[in-house]
Amino acid sequence: MKKIVKAVVWCLVAVFVVYTFYFLWKQSQPEPEVYELITPQTRDIQKTTVATGKLTPRRQVSVKPQITGIITQILVKPGEMVKAGQELAHIRIIPDMGLLNTAQTSVESARIELEELQRQWNRARKLYEKEAISTEEYELAETHYRIAKEKLAAAEAQYEVVTKGSSKRSGSINTTIVTSPMTGMVLNVPVKEGSSVSATSMFSDGTTICTVADMNDVMFKGSIDETEVARLRVGMPTVLVLGAMQDVAIPAELEYISPEGEEKNGVIKFELWAAATIPDGIDVRSGYSVNARVVTEEHDDVLSIEESSVVFDGGSAYVWRLTSDPEDIETQKWERVPVKVGIGDGIYVEVLEGVSEGEFLRGVRR
Repeated sequence: MKKIVKAVVWCLVAVFVVYTFYFLWKQSQPEPEVYELITPQTRDIQKTTVATGKLTPRRQVSVKPQITGIITQILVKPGEMVKAGQELAHIRIIPDMGLLNTAQTSVESARIELEELQRQWNRARKLYEKEAISTEEYELAETHYRIAKEKLAAAEAQYEVVTKGSSKRSGSINTTIVTSPMTGMVLNVPVKEGSSVSATSMFSDGTTICTVADMNDVMFKGSIDETEVARLRVGMPTVLVLGAMQDVAIPAELEYISPEGEEKNGVIKFELWAAATIPDGIDVRSGYSVNARVVTEEHDDVLSIEESSVVFDGGSAYVWRLTSDPEDIETQKWERVPVKVGIGDGIYVEVLEGVSEGEFLRGVRR
């Protein structure tokens, strides 16, 4: 009985040792390389380049006041539609002391000059009635008197403009009421009621009360790298992809390419404009970030494969073609086949020579 037990134990030990060696040998063996199988297919290939930029209205106006003062009332808010001539804000005049003093001085000077020329004209009229002076002298005195009256009226009108924002001579013009110069949407109102605003002059751009734009006519403005600009032409079809709406493609047409590049962060960029056609039912906003895909070359119904399956070696390209049974994935065998490729879109590449439909090519490793 002891001999039987001893034999069984030694058999178990032997089995364990054999299994251990087998397991270690199995672990040391490299796993078979298994690759996905792909086949050439007929597709439409588009070669594109991408420009980055933003969506902007073609017509956009910054509304600025004609006088300096304080805003007493704002009649619009961002997002509202306004018409040309519609009131946007009211301003209360704060006279500039320098302008006010100048206007007052001009009025007094014109009044003194008028009084003097009026006395001269009165004397000339009496002398003319007595035929003591000629007609030419009388008419000259009358002309000087009329000019003085006009100077006084102009000085008084200027004084009214400085103090009230308008004058009787200007008729219906009122600079204290700010109106819209165009029909469109109010994009922003950067000021509030009670804010001080300054008029536009040669020394100042003035304070922007609001910005009005025509959102029915928008365009893409962006830039592209100098390495891509040589392939672009005005009139090329363009697809705009908005950062806020990735699933919406807006058709556009390239309408302007800057003739001069500008250096940005050490890279030369060229400005691009593209006219956008907004589809019905799509609401866009000014300032949306945009990727503009410009189609530089397009081939329809061409044989193509996944670009990741092509190996580039120097100036040549090749693929690996399956020579074994497609069902036997454990022992895949390949042969190197040179190919001639055409345009690519980053995912698929056109194949001109080397492979045909129905063949199995090596894809990515599983």
